Amino acid sequence: MKAKTVVIVSVFALALFLFGQHHNMLSQATGFPTIVDLTHAVGPDNPNFEATRRPVFQARTLDTVEKNGYFLREITLPEHFGTHIDAPAHFAQGLWTVEQIPTERLVVPLVVIDVRKEASANADYQLSVDDIAAWEKAHGQIPQGAVVIARTGWESRWKSAQDYRNADAKGVLHFPGYSEEAARFLVQGRNTIGLGIDTLSVDYGPSKDYPVHKFTLSHSLYHLENVANLASVPESGATVVVAPMKLEGGSGGPVRILALTK
Repeated sequence: MKAKTVVIVSVFALALFLFGQHHNMLSQATGFPTIVDLTHAVGPDNPNFEATRRPVFQARTLDTVEKNGYFLREITLPEHFGTHIDAPAHFAQGLWTVEQIPTERLVVPLVVIDVRKEASANADYQLSVDDIAAWEKAHGQIPQGAVVIARTGWESRWKSAQDYRNADAKGVLHFPGYSEEAARFLVQGRNTIGLGIDTLSVDYGPSKDYPVHKFTLSHSLYHLENVANLASVPESGATVVVAPMKLEGGSGGPVRILALTK
């Protein structure tokens, strides 16, 4: 019995050692000790911008390991579903589609602006120029060519499509977004190349004409919507890796977002 215990402890110790070695090798290779996934898994229960009676994500099994020797599914989903990217072409005809976004714009400094307090008091809160000024007072000027992501705390509602969409009796959605003034400042004053948020849209829920979409996408920014796990990344100092599906002609598409933190 003692020998068995010794073997188990030894195997466990070896596993911890190998994990530590792998972690050290990863840190040395990337220059970052931690990699955080900012992506929700795509599935049928993901909240969708439009109200639907049936899930917009469909997955049909075509082959199984048991019957065919391999596992294969056919999936269908909208381009703007789950954690996804909006390409400039989404609102600006003739500008980049997903596969045309230059790769150098997909690995850049990450800025996270925390407006949870404001959003908890007002579901229709719009991140303001004052919020940006407060962030810069604490962290210094936003780096040129960064992706800025608003942390509103809305992710806590992700498991309930009803709460996440937060529609009123008239069907108007209520969730936080960016103000048009803040978006203009980030584009013109800070040369931001991407906006992100942990809600369904960078425009706040009640918006009817999507001014933030129109202005920023027309200036060749991209958007990251339904971002996850922002509690696990610092407000400054991280690098974001944006890895969308290279979808030909896509107005948007599923994206894997990774934060590399020091």
